[in-house]
Amino acid sequence: MSEVRKKKILVVDDEQSVVAYLTALLQDNGYETVSAADGKLGYEMAQREKPDLITLDISMPEESGVRCYRNLKSDPDFASVPVAIVTAVTGYGGKPEEFERFISTRKQVPPPDAFISKPIDQGEFLAAIAKLLS
Repeated sequence: MSEVRKKKILVVDDEQSVVAYLTALLQDNGYETVSAADGKLGYEMAQREKPDLITLDISMPEESGVRCYRNLKSDPDFASVPVAIVTAVTGYGGKPEEFERFISTRKQVPPPDAFISKPIDQGEFLAAIAKLLS
């Protein structure tokens, strides 16, 4: 009987406390995790680790989550990998859908697969991840 491979999730966030929280939460729920502290490192880590899903913060030093998202979705190797935006930036006028529209402007990239606002609701977060990986 072969062991089922755990789904691998890349957590990209510059706040170490958020990375620690999401990593622990995901691992406690049966996922394998890798992490990166900014968009540039996140893209490099995605290329190296080939995650099944990526959680991505927006406001980060070095390279923003917006640029990382656009790079991922423009790369044929990652275009089909689900990306969940996890951020305190709730968009224009506090409307996540406005931010989702913004992130897919300029380069023609699809809107994010999920949008989870901080502070993170544990149940909502895990449900979104499970749905994206099903």
